[in-house]
Amino acid sequence: MTSQSGAALLQSIPSPSPEWQQLAIGQWLEALGIMPLVQGSVLGAVVVGIVLGIVIAVVVLGIWLFTGRLTRKDAGWTLLMSLLFGVVLAFLLRFVGPSWGIQTYALCILAGIVIATLLTGYRLRQRGVDAGYVIDIAVWAVLLGIAAARLFHVLTHPDDYFGVGRDPMTAFYIWEGGIAIFGALIGGAVGIWIGCRTTGVRFTTFVDALAPGLLLAQAFGRFGNWFNHELFGQPTDLPWGLEIEATNPAFPVGLPPETLFHPTFAYEIVWNVLGAALLLWLDRKRDMQWGRLIALYLIWYGLGRSVFETIRLDPSELLLGIRTNVWMAFLAIAVGVVVWVVQTRRHPGLEPSPWQPGREPGAEEGVDSDVYTELPETRTQDEAEPAAEPAAPTR
Repeated sequence: MTSQSGAALLQSIPSPSPEWQQLAIGQWLEALGIMPLVQGSVLGAVVVGIVLGIVIAVVVLGIWLFTGRLTRKDAGWTLLMSLLFGVVLAFLLRFVGPSWGIQTYALCILAGIVIATLLTGYRLRQRGVDAGYVIDIAVWAVLLGIAAARLFHVLTHPDDYFGVGRDPMTAFYIWEGGIAIFGALIGGAVGIWIGCRTTGVRFTTFVDALAPGLLLAQAFGRFGNWFNHELFGQPTDLPWGLEIEATNPAFPVGLPPETLFHPTFAYEIVWNVLGAALLLWLDRKRDMQWGRLIALYLIWYGLGRSVFETIRLDPSELLLGIRTNVWMAFLAIAVGVVVWVVQTRRHPGLEPSPWQPGREPGAEEGVDSDVYTELPETRTQDEAEPAAEPAAPTR
């Protein structure tokens, strides 16, 4: 990239080297001697798989112990499935070469999922729900969220997949990039609903526990845009402008190579982290219930995204001259406001339980109570406070 003045160069945000877009796992394994061992013989692959499985089992069992749900049966199944997964993964390495790697963007998303899962599990424990339930629900949320995120991206960028000279099958090549957060939110919400139906956890309890972690997960995911040199904003003279190489296909034609751009990924990271801190502070007594915290999440994220989206340069479908993601941000704000107003009027008190009526662990089937009651002692680690006066059951 063309050199700039010393002061500007020191204050601008450099883009990472293109080599950072992918972690060369294959080369690392080759240097450590693992790849030759796996590809040299079946026995070598089995040995590597067993060692890998043991490592995975130790990590998973540690998480089980942390959540307090570990039983002898669970430990046995965890060890067996970890060993099986390790061996399968080792045999898959026999079919890849040293050029095999993992996209850094994918690792950023994975890191965000892990952070959100841990924080949500902690917050569920404070509400009287075993933290391990977050895994049971997260599986549904992550799988449907990824699928919907890809579908939303394809529908809002049809020319990239169905235009002249395009191969429609590339719409399924998710490893080549292209996901949309609003699709992930829709698919994830459906997955959470399914997960809550199967586990008995109250939907509003789970999403309120998730809200701060969701913002942190999105902040981690935005780092992937920095590694990929993508989704940057309009040109700027601000000292923290983002450096983008002029050879980047997304670099606007006609601009000088030393042009700096708004680092929209950084703006959204800061906005999301501040939002997570705000939600945690508002919910410090665990009294933001009945979906009101997730409503504030929708309003906060929608407000920020509606601004950051307008300064991005990446192509997007327009509706009435406005980018589709801006419309989705407006929709998120509207949904958040509606949820807040409706739930505040319908449920002025605290949730009677973090469980769906009759789905408490050990409860008899058929028990149905949705009236307000004292905050259960197991609901929170804070001092329990009396709930609001009983209200009429909702329908």
